[in-house]
Amino acid sequence: MAHKGNDILFRHPHSEHTNGRHTAYMARTSSGDVLVVDGVARALDAQAAQFLRVEFPFTAPVPVLGRKCTIGLGDRLGLAAPGHIAAIRDYQATPVLVQQSLRELNLTGRTWQDILDAGTFMTFREGFTTGFGADGDHLKQPTDIKEVLSLGYTMVTLDCSEHIANDDGEDRVPADVADRYLGRTFSLDNGQSITLDRAQLASAVNIYGKALDFATDIWRTFWQEGAAKADFELSIDETTQPTTPQQHFFIANELTLRGVRMATMAPRFCGEFQKGINYIGDVAQFEREIDTHAAIARHFGYKLSVHSGSDKFSIFPLVGKYTQGRYHLKTAGTSWLEAMRLIARLQPQLYRQVHAWAVEHVQEARAYYHVNLDMARVPGLMELTDGDLPGLFDQDDARQLIHITYGVILKNPALHQALYQAWHDMDGKDSQPYADALRAHIGRHLEALGVPHK
Repeated sequence: MAHKGNDILFRHPHSEHTNGRHTAYMARTSSGDVLVVDGVARALDAQAAQFLRVEFPFTAPVPVLGRKCTIGLGDRLGLAAPGHIAAIRDYQATPVLVQQSLRELNLTGRTWQDILDAGTFMTFREGFTTGFGADGDHLKQPTDIKEVLSLGYTMVTLDCSEHIANDDGEDRVPADVADRYLGRTFSLDNGQSITLDRAQLASAVNIYGKALDFATDIWRTFWQEGAAKADFELSIDETTQPTTPQQHFFIANELTLRGVRMATMAPRFCGEFQKGINYIGDVAQFEREIDTHAAIARHFGYKLSVHSGSDKFSIFPLVGKYTQGRYHLKTAGTSWLEAMRLIARLQPQLYRQVHAWAVEHVQEARAYYHVNLDMARVPGLMELTDGDLPGLFDQDDARQLIHITYGVILKNPALHQALYQAWHDMDGKDSQPYADALRAHIGRHLEALGVPHK
């Protein structure tokens, strides 16, 4: 629909594009951004987004997991993509700019369409033409998979957690499975090999057998019979026990024999990948195991995927090294935290309101995320000057407090309005502090991973 009024303040400098039929750009008005097509301003609605995806195809997502290094950059606010794009432009990596889970949608009150359209508008605004992916993350139900595929998402992360047993169960191995594994040695390209004894094989069958059937059914329904073009990622990381190399090989081999073709797999690595903080665990053990996991992935022709990858700086060099730079890493919460760090720095009184609300409602948020958050270690606001507030985002417990409470914060109407107004006011023609912060912070991730510069 046409946008009323003609109060354009400035054009976004990278946004002007022409395709021989239309000339379009994005501009800032007093009430936000608009799309100007052939001199007529349009609101940023679903119709405008679809127009861009048709007329300027670089604004539509494409399958990207076949590229060497890919980074999932979840944006819970619809504001982070300029910073994500600025970071990616410095490195040889491809972004999945559209990445959300159903849990995140429910907590933020957004829709699959909202997330996709935000990615379209931001790639157009920033003139990002080299391709990005769109991930329906951690999907468990066929209805959700059908919806994201129908909207044009180019990646589906299948969450198998509800079909994974967390104990070994009975020591039963079907005869044909026993014949495939017992007494056999499977060589990997790093000089290691995989063997499974009867106890290991029985454990793999009992823990993952139903998940294999589920993944196979989904693959056949949407990819084999439905001819989906999207990348397929298998997630088995939402479990209580780490995935052993033997289990990883078993899962990959069984799915390959069933004709399932994964672009990526996310095993449950040793240690803990908690939200918004560094890796917790034995780094030496992680190094030994990721060497084997990466070799298994290469053996079957897919990439390793590292979930909850925000801020895991102690193991990033190992991810880059042992995957030979070929992996997918997912982040999301760290970009939300950078947005809130900015509020703490530039709008301290607003941050104090947000923080107090988070403290009041933290127990609600704990139901959604496993974290080590100890509220006794979070400094009290009365103890802190305004200048101290940004430092909360360097303290693990305070980070996790704000990380897991994003839903209750954004569902508070007064806080939602005040925060978005503050971020809007910061995003000017000559100053974009959120984009600058993300360029530096995501850049730090990419640097630690060893991603080559362009």
